[in-house]
Amino acid sequence: MSPRLVIAFALAGIVAAGVVTWILVQPRPAAVSGSGSTATQPASETERREHRGKFFSGDPDRDVRGGQEMKPRW
Repeated sequence: MSPRLVIAFALAGIVAAGVVTWILVQPRPAAVSGSGSTATQPASETERREHRGKFFSGDPDRDVRGGQEMKPRW
C-alpha cells in the first residue's frame, strides 16, 4: 500500500472515531439534572394544570366540529 493511502485511512478512522464519540457522549441538558434547572416550571399541580390548559386550548369562539372537506391538489 502507498503511504498516502495509509495516511488517508488513518485520518478517516480518526474522524469516524471522533464522530461516533461525539454522538454517543453528549452532555445532558441542565433541565435533566433536576436541581440546577434553568427552565421555569409552575410550583403546584394546579398551576401546571392551568399552564397545560392555556397551552393546549384553542379558540373557544371558532366552531371546528363540522370540519372542512379536504380537496386534493392535483
